[in-house]
Order: sequence, then C-alpha cells, then structure tokens
Amino acid sequence: MRITRTTLVNLVLVALAFVMTAAVYDRLPHLVPIHWNIDGVVDGKMAKPWGPFMLPLTMAALYALLAVLPLISPRNYEIEPFRRTYGVIQFAILAYLFYVNALVLAAGIGLSVSVNRLMPLGLGALFALLGNFMGKVTKNFFVGIRTPWTLADPEVWLRTHRLAGWLMMLAGFAIAIGGLAGVGMRYLLGAMIVSVLMPAIYSYFIYRRLEGHTGR
Repeated sequence: MRITRTTLVNLVLVALAFVMTAAVYDRLPHLVPIHWNIDGVVDGKMAKPWGPFMLPLTMAALYALLAVLPLISPRNYEIEPFRRTYGVIQFAILAYLFYVNALVLAAGIGLSVSVNRLMPLGLGALFALLGNFMGKVTKNFFVGIRTPWTLADPEVWLRTHRLAGWLMMLAGFAIAIGGLAGVGMRYLLGAMIVSVLMPAIYSYFIYRRLEGHTGR
C-alpha cells in the first residue's frame, strides 16, 4: 500500500482518537454512553475499559478494512482509477467517527452536549462531502450505488452517480440545517434514505431506457 498524504492524515485521525480518549479516561464514568436513540436519549452504555475506546477501535478496524479493499478488487472493477477520491471518502468517514467520538467523550465527562443538534450537523457534513465526490467514483464492487444495472453498464453507473451526488449533497445540507433547527431525527433519516433509494431506482429505469435505445 502506498503511503500517501491522505493515508497519513487518516492514520493521524485514528491515533488522535485514541490519544483524546486516553487523555480523559480517568474523568469518564464507569459506564460510558455509546449510543443514543432516534430521540437523542442515551439507550446504550459500555463499561470501562472497552467502553471509552469502542469508537477509536471501530475507526482502526474500519481504516484497516478500507485499506484492504483496493487490494482485493476484481479485475476491471479496481479502485485505482479513483484512488484520490477513495482517499477523500476514507477521510470523510473517519472524520465523522472522530467527531462522534468527541461528542461521546464530552457527554461522558459531564459536558452539556445537544446530541439531537450536533450529531445531525456532522452527519449532514458527511453526506454533503460524499455527494460532492460521488460523481468521480468509477465502477467497482465496494463504493457507490451498486445495483445490477449500474454494474452492467458504465453509462448507467455514471448517470446514477451524478444524480446520487446531487441528492446526497442536498440531503446533507437538509440534515445539517434541520438538526441545528431542532427537527426530529426521524425526518432527517428520511432525507438520507431518499438520497440513496432514488438513485438505485433511477438506475433501473435509465438502464431500461438505454437498453431499448441501443437495441441490446
């Protein structure tokens, strides 16, 4: 694996998550909140020592998985053509988890954290960033809208991901603004689902349209 600038940044993010957690470890309660329900109420806790490090460990495992995927991609479905974009996607996901970890630690040491507002802000930023780069993702088995129709036709893949990019960006802004405005997570999750489901449905119809036009 090549050591790129993005690789180093992602490694630093993972390392900082461990350092940040270790720095406040003694101030954390025995049971650390690790999950909030859709209404922003804590509904899951984990005891020390694993509780505080659950998210950093998740980041490390996810980083390892994302590093391995390019190595196992089948021929003609390689990630290499959009390697830089793939690095940005890695960073966006790890940065979001780092942000969530910071919120969890802040809540754990007793700071007043408005999860209902701050969590959607980070999630919205993640969706907007992913949407901005979605159109640069080429055909592969691991990233993007992978339906039978996008994988069967490069043109369907391209058009579907252009649509997905716009919808994810719009959903990201809606989620962030809605979260800050205090809109319930149920409505914000609807925006997420629509931004992913609509391109998947669109891929079928655009495939049928192109198939009929070319006579295949």
